[in-house]
Amino acid sequence: MLPYLLEIIKDGVDVSLLTFEPNELADEERRMIGEELAAEGIAWRSRRYHKRFSVLATAYDVVTGTQAIRRWIKREKFDILHARVHIPMLMAVLASKLSTTKPKLLFDIRGFFPEEYTDAGIWKRDGGLYRLVKMVERWLMKRADAFVVLTERAREILFPGSTESGCDEQGRPIEVIPCCVDVERFAAISQASADEMRERLGIAKRFVMAYVGSFGGWYMADETAALFGELKKLKENAFALILTQSKPEIIQPLLSAVGYNPTDLWIGQVSSRDIPRYLSAADAAVSFIKPCYSKQASSPTKNAEYLACGLPIIVNDGIGDTTQQITDDHTGVVINEFKSASYVSALAELDDLLADRDAVRARCRVSANNRFGLVGVGGVRYRRIYRSLLDRYDLSC
Repeated sequence: MLPYLLEIIKDGVDVSLLTFEPNELADEERRMIGEELAAEGIAWRSRRYHKRFSVLATAYDVVTGTQAIRRWIKREKFDILHARVHIPMLMAVLASKLSTTKPKLLFDIRGFFPEEYTDAGIWKRDGGLYRLVKMVERWLMKRADAFVVLTERAREILFPGSTESGCDEQGRPIEVIPCCVDVERFAAISQASADEMRERLGIAKRFVMAYVGSFGGWYMADETAALFGELKKLKENAFALILTQSKPEIIQPLLSAVGYNPTDLWIGQVSSRDIPRYLSAADAAVSFIKPCYSKQASSPTKNAEYLACGLPIIVNDGIGDTTQQITDDHTGVVINEFKSASYVSALAELDDLLADRDAVRARCRVSANNRFGLVGVGGVRYRRIYRSLLDRYDLSC
């Protein structure tokens, strides 16, 4: 969220940030973070996030978070409370109801939270917990003054007919803001740096397919490995570059089973600042995510990172706006089935795209900038919805 906040500040907005940290911060660490954020113009407070005994822990966090926000509202007289996802929005609504000052409420929905739990098999769709959360969600939606969603598909589902007007039936503004990246950081990687990385990995003459992100749950290790297997059959010099925070033991045996020796792959975790350097060594990338109802609201950050590096992508259908974006911009290949024939066909289409490598790389970077640019998309749209809230309502009284 921090990069977006730095963009919002450009409009002269004073920003205060409340976070819930999964680990207890040492005093020195807390001080350093606070000073760094203060230097950027952000006042920061944090509380401990509790995970054990999930329902009770969440209830406790909601109560303490609501109290903290209410005290902050009383002291600072905020104009807007910007809540990312449902639980923070619940805190914001409750704090607003308990306060004499009534800030406007920006519901940054992000994803279909209740459906994510049912799609993952954690909750039953006809279960009491799901119905309770949906009831709370409807209440939060009624209380909000503006909305942010990640995809056009999510906007169509939640706010039918709002695309042209930019508002729902009650005139409340809506912005679609996908997961954005700093495209300049990716574009700054020189060809010399890319060649150096390829030399370092020992892949100077090889065809490199990249994957970024976790495995398991929504992220399909078996299907990804199967695609890599078909690639190996077609290109003996194929190399798998896997940047993942998951344990290597999840993906490595699957790749070994489809023909990848230790010299044919690199699996490891790298810092976010190093991802552009590693991806610059690749020729293409893959992004397979379990297609289900909740993923219509998903905007995979990895896809934006691939495109910003100039990498065409093989993706599956059913994930947010990805299919239309890839198809319209000619920046990759979309598959409809996780079958060998589909993988082979997709790899053939990928080869056709890469026949003019400079052209496809240029299209990928333009697409990243136009659709996922932190400055030109994320920053512009967040500032626009803030101005819409501030201009629409008389917040001076």
